[in-house]
Amino acid sequence: MTSLLTRPDTARTDPARPRPLVLIATLGGVLAAAGPLVVLLAAGVIGWFATDAGVHGAPRDGMRMGALAWLAGHGSGLTVLGVRVTIVPLGITAIAAWSMWRFGHRVGDSLSGHGPDADRISDGERDLTVPTAVALFFAGYAVVAVVVATLAAGATADPSVPRVLGWTVLLTATVAAPAIATGSGRAAIWAAQVPVALRAATAVAVALLVRLVVLGGLLVLLALALSFDDAATMTARLHPSPGESALYALVNAAFLPNASLFAGSWLLGPGFAVGGATVVSPAAVVLGPLPVFPLLAALPAVGTPPGWMGASMAVVPLVSAVVAHRTLRTRLLTWDRTVLAGCGGGLAAGLALAVLAALSGGAAGPGRMRFVGPFVPDVLVHAVTACGVGALLGSALLALLRWRAAAAHGSTDDADADAASTTAAPAED
Repeated sequence: MTSLLTRPDTARTDPARPRPLVLIATLGGVLAAAGPLVVLLAAGVIGWFATDAGVHGAPRDGMRMGALAWLAGHGSGLTVLGVRVTIVPLGITAIAAWSMWRFGHRVGDSLSGHGPDADRISDGERDLTVPTAVALFFAGYAVVAVVVATLAAGATADPSVPRVLGWTVLLTATVAAPAIATGSGRAAIWAAQVPVALRAATAVAVALLVRLVVLGGLLVLLALALSFDDAATMTARLHPSPGESALYALVNAAFLPNASLFAGSWLLGPGFAVGGATVVSPAAVVLGPLPVFPLLAALPAVGTPPGWMGASMAVVPLVSAVVAHRTLRTRLLTWDRTVLAGCGGGLAAGLALAVLAALSGGAAGPGRMRFVGPFVPDVLVHAVTACGVGALLGSALLALLRWRAAAAHGSTDDADADAASTTAAPAED
């Protein structure tokens, strides 16, 4: 990766001018949007042919479904038979975010030669290379999104362009901007000016958030494996062909990240709803009629769960403590900064988890199914408390061990000094 911190000597003698920033950043945004879009368009055509061997409709119908799926991953929502569906398939969103990161990093790497170098930036010279590139990247991505939404709109589907642009802004700010800053080398320069404790807290927050989401996903997969017969029965009720079964499995997989965040809300205690007047939590499970969706087979049985399930609420604080301890043990911090970084990172991770939980829910159908998702206010309180307290305990334990080690080292130094002075006294006589 070309970086501002280390530039080859050949760059000083190379007469070739760097490629225009406008072209690189805008094209990067267009390609970041087009990559997943093309894949989903192809999947839509394959799915159209797999359903009835192309007897009904035309290939453009399959492409339109692929485009609508891409838009749904950007929060557009859909209108199906007059019913508004707003739940976002976060699996598609994750693919879009991955594409944004890859192309954003390449854009940043291509722009590392633009603007002032590291010495001039350190001297305080203004550098607008990254903000300009981020704005142009967003413009290219947004143009593709608006064009796709316009072409895919129709009487049976009404994607919301403002929601798509809002999600594009969110993804650009949280994924593309850090990728461009990292690829260009600016992130390393800016990070050097950030307090060490804040960098450590950020590392704790990121590590903890990733592990909690993965833990929720593993819990969903375990529950789905234990209920595999029920999931197979649900699928069989639709009488799908092998091709349709594969396509239906992909649709379920697109909502696996949503289910992971639902499971995380369950671990925290408040749980989530699968329709109006329902609750799924370690304390109680109240459900109503459910759609034929195999992923729902992972839901627990209706009634009062066993008492030992209440102990699952201790998992998040325990994981937070372990993650904070393991993340901070390799960082040279004083005991007070260690505790501050652990607690701050845990609080930030809890807040981020609540935000993701809020994005994971929405309307999934008519009537009762308009209310699907975690109970966000309760999840926020539980997540901030569990992650903050757990990370505080883990970092406090590490700080205590370091303090005891420092005290023991200080006592050893004092004893060595006393021994040295005692040995030197007869020589003076």
